Amino acid sequence: MTNRFRFSRRQLLKTAACGFGHVAFAGIANATSKNPLAPKPAMYGARAKRVIFLFMQGGPSQIDTFDHKPELVKWDGKMTDFAHRGNNKPMKVLKHMWDFRRHGQCGQTVSSLFPEIAKHVDDICFLQGMHTEGVAHGPATLFLHTGATNLVRPSMGAWISYGLGSENENLPAFVTVNPPANKGGPRHYNNAFLPPIHQGTVLGQPGNRNAVPKLANLESLLSAEASQKQHEFLQRLNHIQAGPQPDTAVEGAINSLEMAWRMQNHTSELVELSRETKATMDLYGINQKPTDAFGRQCLVARQLAESGVRYIQISHSDNSAAPVWDQHSNMPKHEELAMEVDKPISGLLYDLKQRGLLEDTLVWWGAEFGRTPFSQGKDGRDHNPKGFTTWLAGGGVKQGFSHGATDDLGFQAIEGKVHMHDLHATILHLLGIDHEKLTYRYAGRDFRLTDVAGNVVKEILA
Repeated sequence: MTNRFRFSRRQLLKTAACGFGHVAFAGIANATSKNPLAPKPAMYGARAKRVIFLFMQGGPSQIDTFDHKPELVKWDGKMTDFAHRGNNKPMKVLKHMWDFRRHGQCGQTVSSLFPEIAKHVDDICFLQGMHTEGVAHGPATLFLHTGATNLVRPSMGAWISYGLGSENENLPAFVTVNPPANKGGPRHYNNAFLPPIHQGTVLGQPGNRNAVPKLANLESLLSAEASQKQHEFLQRLNHIQAGPQPDTAVEGAINSLEMAWRMQNHTSELVELSRETKATMDLYGINQKPTDAFGRQCLVARQLAESGVRYIQISHSDNSAAPVWDQHSNMPKHEELAMEVDKPISGLLYDLKQRGLLEDTLVWWGAEFGRTPFSQGKDGRDHNPKGFTTWLAGGGVKQGFSHGATDDLGFQAIEGKVHMHDLHATILHLLGIDHEKLTYRYAGRDFRLTDVAGNVVKEILA
């Protein structure tokens, strides 16, 4: 696989235009007057400038990764009543399958699944009392990305793009790398009723971990001058079609095509792995097995972050019907999956820190929910939205800190409970945005990412 990442012009125009189906908005500025992604000031002092979200699609087991529960060993194989914990019948307890030990000065326990991430625990803030909405992947994943379980709402990245714009006029504010093709697909990076320019720009074909499109014009044989004249001519035609009164569909198309043009002409040098040293490539596990695919995503995320993209999501997913971390049977597969992402994520944290980027970059690791402490079949675990772990690093959160807890078997959040709406509110707060004031009026009401809920988790703020 080549180290150079390029788009063909046709791919760029297709990618930029993919949000035109959702253009119900009013009062937009004429595309000829200003860049709709121009940077906007934060509402108050921001601790983070950007977010990198590491999405582990399917739900890693918290009790096999970051939430050590010694009681599981005591009750392993025994039928246990979970009624008082919110389950309607006794279930057979399944102990954790990997050993835990303490790491760092903070003494955070991490399982042997993540030996490389464990080296960074003194930079990480663990949220171990997470809970969410939706027990199935579809609604829970939609809720993770949009704050709603069954409606078409703007994704979190689209809200951040709308609220802050991009730090780089030649790049979108929201980029999603290798987004999952299943369980909702484009709805997870959708703009919905926000202006279409805020929809996530896709790098990589959904479900194909190795396909990160390329950023150069391979199809045009025109000179730079002729290509510029062609672009200007097409834009004049676009503005003639738009007419004196703004039309939402045409304005959205013009804005997206202008962004595609800027990316075509300025971005190839920004997202290009060949400019990295061999030491950096090795740090991420690139050109190594089994870390190459996810390592490339992590390194691209760092390049996008340092180039001014506000919200970058990379996804550990494939094109199968079931999400990759969804082990209803064969929990030992967690080990194979962890090996694919452990070194790349460690490399990303180290690289951001040594470049001084971790201070104002919020790294978010998580999934739509966790897994149960009781077995499904012989050696599987079912979905568990009642209690699971997410972690954050950099961007204004406490270092080497653990907030919240699940019960003695790791099933239900009981202390320091953080709902997904609370996590969304907190991430926006770290970016300098009041989640109650970031609203958009549509269909007669004001919408926001956190709907009518959400509280900033002040306990984790540095």
